[in-house]
Amino acid sequence: MGLALTEATACLATGDVPVGAVVLGPDGDVVGAGRNRREADADPTAHAEVLALRAAAQTLGRWRLDDCTLVVTLEPCVMCAGATVLARIPRLVLGAWDPKAGACGSQWDVVRDSRVNHRVEVIGGVREDECGAVLREFFAAHRS
Repeated sequence: MGLALTEATACLATGDVPVGAVVLGPDGDVVGAGRNRREADADPTAHAEVLALRAAAQTLGRWRLDDCTLVVTLEPCVMCAGATVLARIPRLVLGAWDPKAGACGSQWDVVRDSRVNHRVEVIGGVREDECGAVLREFFAAHRS
């Protein structure tokens, strides 16, 4: 989660919401990393999780990431939860829960829905206070 937090804080330079993600390979090595780049790239799909999954697929040379773990500072949205399922990620580790737009247990539970072809184990609340603080500070600064 420390590496994901480092990615999240790098977002502050571009004005993007500070969310970071890393994909760990089967040996625990980082095979992909990403941070929100919607503002930086003018791309609505440039979420940390999507970018980390793309980087991992590129590194491993395959789209099936069925032996990897996705670590992210904020509970994924519907799009990112769907990408996690489609990448066949078996385990998701998240920091802060997102009660407004979370799709891994808060508002929706896309990753464990029995109607999809793959389910993801969710381990939530890892370093939750730190992950939440980065987001709270970002939004407090933007409100004032």
